[in-house]
Formats: sequence, structure tokens, C-alpha cells
Amino acid sequence: MKYFRQNIEKAKGYEPGFQPSQTDMVKLNTNENPYPPSPQVLKALAEIGPEQLRRYPDPKAGTFRQAAAEVNGVQSDYIMCCNGGDELLTITFRAFCDENRPVAYPVPTYSLYPVLANLQDCRVIEVPFDGEFNLPAKLANTDAALTIVCNPNAPSGTFVSVGELASLADELSGMLLIDEAYVDFAEENCAALVKNFDNVIILRSMSKGYCLAGMRFGYAIARPDLIAGLMKVKDSYNVDAVAVAAAAAAIKDRKYFKENVEKVKKDRRILTAQLRALKFEVVDSFANFVLAESKSCKAGWIYDKLVQRNIYVRYFDLPGLNNKLRITVGTSEQNDKLILALKEILSE
Repeated sequence: MKYFRQNIEKAKGYEPGFQPSQTDMVKLNTNENPYPPSPQVLKALAEIGPEQLRRYPDPKAGTFRQAAAEVNGVQSDYIMCCNGGDELLTITFRAFCDENRPVAYPVPTYSLYPVLANLQDCRVIEVPFDGEFNLPAKLANTDAALTIVCNPNAPSGTFVSVGELASLADELSGMLLIDEAYVDFAEENCAALVKNFDNVIILRSMSKGYCLAGMRFGYAIARPDLIAGLMKVKDSYNVDAVAVAAAAAAIKDRKYFKENVEKVKKDRRILTAQLRALKFEVVDSFANFVLAESKSCKAGWIYDKLVQRNIYVRYFDLPGLNNKLRITVGTSEQNDKLILALKEILSE
């Protein structure tokens, strides 16, 4: 007997990047920040007491809400905390989509979106990017209940201007979710749009720029009425007390955050130049990863050769991506090991 719903039975499910167990490797496959979190995070964790663990956490995570509101120039009721940015995606699909209310997004993009759509049993409208990953004009005409734009886009790292997304929000009849999981490494962001549009939700992650991937913490920025609606859908205590303390300490330490981001951006420029010197085609990235394509060797073959050397990048066997590698920006030492390995592989 089959107990699952039919769409669950048929679902493939999301496949996260491989998490190797060994420590003697170069891990550049899941876009983690290569540097440790702020020392203020470790201090906050050390101060966690038994009473904070015994009791349920603040269901709205007020400490973090206030800190994030100050950073983003809004009131705290514009903020909702989540168990990673992925939970916010789940919440928005549950809140806005069903079998009669489709979702639309440009492709290729974050591969979790179609998985969540399938779980919600909603129709998916995929609108292809062009070769330069420009925002497709047709995206404004889908009549979808929810439109998602990952910006910077994963896995390309490309960025759509704030002005273009403002125009899109103005044209849409439904909701626009701007997935800014990687925006810490870009030059601008769309947070200000929530003050001008009542159909815009901004997704933010603490995993990338703030080095807290292991904590699973993200948040939404939107009009208070939207936040109130999303609050109805989230779990009662969706973020734990330890994560709230760590995330609040991280977002408050602006100096450490800015210095960390600048290191990643500097290494991104160097890595991009090194890959291009090896004849890879690399799209200009505004994230903490780059998308590289070799015209002389198949991406899957290069990926396998790297794995043999304990170097892990991300390979997607998907249309439009199956001859490209997504490479997380690591430390200078990790990036140098990658480049040395690629030189050896390409000379075989």
C-alpha cells in the first residue's frame, strides 16, 4: 500500500551538496563562508545559560528582529526570523501557492524551488534566462501567485538591478519574493523596495556573509501586514534560543562582517582571473561563488578528477548547467590548491 500523496511518491526531492566527512580536503561545493564567524558569536554562545535551554524561545525572536531592523533601516515588525532561508521559501509556498495558484521563476536557478512547488502541488512556470542571465521580460506576464527571483542568482552569481526588480514588482499582480541569500557579496540590495511595494518579500540568509551555515538562520523583510500573514504559517517556535543569540551577535558586529565580505570579494576577483587564464568562461559573479565552463573538457570529467584529489566543487547534471562547475570562493590557500589541480587536470 502507498501511504504518501501521489506527488510525494513521484518526487525526487532536493539533493544538497555533498558533505564529505574527511578533513583533509578542499570543500568548495556548498557556498559556505571559508572564515569563522565573528568572535562576538562565540562570546554569545558561551553566555547561553541553562534557563535559556530549559524554556521555549521567544516565538518572534525579538532580539534578532530589532538588530536586523536597525541594519536594514526598517521597524522590527518588518522582520520575520526563520530556520534558514529555506524555511522562508517553504513558508511562502505554503502561504501563496496551491493547485490553482502557480509559481514562476527564471531558470536556471536554485533547484529547491521546483521541489517545494511539487510538495505544494502547484503548477510551475519556468521562464528561461538568456545567455547573459538578463531578467526575462516574459516573467511579468505569467499571472503567477508567486514570482521568485534569486538575486544574486544561484548558480550563475549574476545580479539584476534594483530598478529592474522594482519595475517587475510594479507589473506583477501577485507576490514577488526576491531571494537575496547571497546579496552580502553584491554592491546593492533590494531591501528598500519593501517601503514602496506591498507585494515584495526579501529573503536573507545568515549562512553566507555571516558564516553561520551550521546555525540555520535566515529572515524575511516585508511590510508588516505581509509579515503578520507569514507568521500564521511558520512553526510556533521555528528558531531556537541558541541560534537567535548567535545570529543577533553576528549581525550586530558590522566591522567584522564588512571585513569578512571584502576578503571573499577580493579572493573572488583573483579566482575569476585565474580560471579565465586557464581558458574557462566565467560569468561575472556578485555572490561567494563563480560559475565556470571549460570549452575543452567536459565538466563532469573535471569534477571527477577533482574528487580524486579531495577537492569538491558543485556539478549539476541539468539542462543549461551540465557543462559548468559552480565553485565556492574559498580561502586563498584553498583557491590556489584548486587552480593547481585544474592545471594538472587540463594538461592530462
